[in-house]
Amino acid sequence: PPFVFCPPAVTSPCKILKCNSEFWAATSGSHHLGAEEAPEFCTALRAYAHCTRRTARTCRGDLAYHSAVHGIDDLMVQHNCSKDGPTSQPRLRTLPPGDSQERSDSPEICHYEKSFHKHSAAPNYTHCGLFGDPHLRTFTDTFQTCKVQGAWPLIDNNYLNVQVTNTPVLPGSSATATSKLTIIFKSFQECVDQKVYQAEMDELPAAFVDGSKNGGDKHGANSLKITEKVSGQHIEIQAKYIGTTIVVRQVGRYLTFAVRMPEEVVNAVEDRDSQGLYLCLRGCPVNQQIDFQTIRSAQASEGRARRKGPSLPAPPEAFTYETATAKCREKLPVEDLYFQSCVFDLLTTGDVNFMLAAYYAFEDVKMLHSNKDKLHLYERTRALTPGNTAPTGTHPTLWVALLCLCWLCLL
Repeated sequence: PPFVFCPPAVTSPCKILKCNSEFWAATSGSHHLGAEEAPEFCTALRAYAHCTRRTARTCRGDLAYHSAVHGIDDLMVQHNCSKDGPTSQPRLRTLPPGDSQERSDSPEICHYEKSFHKHSAAPNYTHCGLFGDPHLRTFTDTFQTCKVQGAWPLIDNNYLNVQVTNTPVLPGSSATATSKLTIIFKSFQECVDQKVYQAEMDELPAAFVDGSKNGGDKHGANSLKITEKVSGQHIEIQAKYIGTTIVVRQVGRYLTFAVRMPEEVVNAVEDRDSQGLYLCLRGCPVNQQIDFQTIRSAQASEGRARRKGPSLPAPPEAFTYETATAKCREKLPVEDLYFQSCVFDLLTTGDVNFMLAAYYAFEDVKMLHSNKDKLHLYERTRALTPGNTAPTGTHPTLWVALLCLCWLCLL
């Protein structure tokens, strides 16, 4: 069979997220300041530029890095800042109490339910989630456990793109978890400018890569907002102009993702032929799926999971099937697929944080799923439905190549 090489993305030493967060902390509320404080803003900008230069060598292929560099140049021109001068971080005053960035006069087009459905029924909302080692719940409520090592498109439509990078949890095993997440919100009418959000292990910013917390300078900018729920652990992005809510968490070392999105937005793609080339809609490719049912029976009889290929090395903290089951019941009393995923992950990784990842994934389902009768899933589809397979006649390696090409074209 033909060999297809799609290089997996590894955790990068690029520290652009640190530069972004430092600049945001230094200039929070600065766009409300008078002209007399412009020198302090310029000082912060120079510090920001200096930080990006320090990490330039390790950030050459990083989208967030290049976005930040161009953004700094634009801000330098807008504020008439000199590139030479002090770079110590200034302490700018924060917004006074009661001073809000909300714009009550945002155009109606920037509120999905008001604009898209003014004369029709309320939209149907769907949910997709990714957590653990990794477990995927698609927009059609299909539940899968996948390998998907490296970078994969999670969502790809006319309004936004989401890519995840999964890396091995233990050396020599096929257990992977999400170590990096990139979300691109595309520019939309008078509502929002293009915005990029990026998180990775030990870096869960409460701002976009350019340091902003909303959709930019357009009239409806606040129809896209980031809210920090728990510092370094939980952020929420509201994109009201497309009726979408995204929740990103860091649990232990790894990230979880959950989204609530209208079906109309889910299916808004220009190229119908490539509509299936993202995980939240079509699920994982057949050759990337793990037979959960077979492994679960092996777990019960052998005490820990065995995947296809070499046996896994002993995890740092060895769980038996009985102790893993007891541990998962502490947070997940209903023995649904979230519970089974928890048991699977404890046996596979030995990391108790994967129990919390399953717990929070289910908490996000309770918050985001529109059909409360479908919160718990109990049966995994053995025979894949047509929507979860590669296109008829397409070789699996070609399907993987198309996935890679699709994302490379986006970048």
